[in-house]
Amino acid sequence: MTRSVMLLRAVNVSGRNLVPMGRLREVLAPQLGEVSTYIASGNIVCDEPDDPAAACARVRALISAEFGVDTPVILRTHEALVRAENSHPFADASDKLLHAMFLEGPASPGAVAALEQRLVPGERIALTGEELWIAYSERGVHSTKLTKAALDKALGVAGTARNLRTVRTLVELTA
Repeated sequence: MTRSVMLLRAVNVSGRNLVPMGRLREVLAPQLGEVSTYIASGNIVCDEPDDPAAACARVRALISAEFGVDTPVILRTHEALVRAENSHPFADASDKLLHAMFLEGPASPGAVAALEQRLVPGERIALTGEELWIAYSERGVHSTKLTKAALDKALGVAGTARNLRTVRTLVELTA
């Protein structure tokens, strides 16, 4: 069976949107079978569901009911993760400063142009399929003007970001 990852957005960040991974695995096991998680930021490794959209909606509803957290759930298959990793356009970027924002669907037309206006010196972005790659400046994520609100408005769709190191680990975990 093919493995996938369900990516949760903005859980366990700065003491907000708390979703304990151990309890999450317990809650999801009856729905998804064998599940594991990788780090506390909401990476659920599971078998690829027959109906990914329905599975994401069920997981979102379960997380809301159990933890009181409403978070987008974005699924990527192993193949999609490999494709994303292989297609990132910033080979010279640091693994720590290069992030893939996995989108729930296609970005709005003009999203990249709107976001480019917010880039700080040294930042770069590129949209490849349903991933927005962000190469942050050497000052890191904390200095960016690419806020959640700005990204959501420009992209027109929810997304959740992982650094390249995490993407590579998720490729291995779903293999």
